[in-house]
Amino acid sequence: MSRRSKIREKIMSRVHVDEATGCWIWTGPTSGESGRGAGYPRMSLGGQTVAVHLVMWTNEHGYIPGKKEIDHVCRNRLCVRPEDDHLELVTRKRNILRQWEARKAAMVCEEI
Repeated sequence: MSRRSKIREKIMSRVHVDEATGCWIWTGPTSGESGRGAGYPRMSLGGQTVAVHLVMWTNEHGYIPGKKEIDHVCRNRLCVRPEDDHLELVTRKRNILRQWEARKAAMVCEEI
């Protein structure tokens, strides 16, 4: 079995597929409950703790360039599905704009 296959198998062993959203929900450890990076999936790989969504992306698509980052298009931090309607390679600016748009939309929903 290839290294890529082993990594994918390790990740998928801790994933629950949400039939309603199509998200691949990580059921393993996360980065905790509070703080800036809270709520992201974490796993051990090669003796280091790594972000699962980043590992899944690079495992399936390759290197993440220095000026890019991965955005959870589906807005679910626990989602590790590497397709573009869930995780997408974007600029920092685009990621921030999407976060603001999502927060704005959430505030509108709360007002209704």
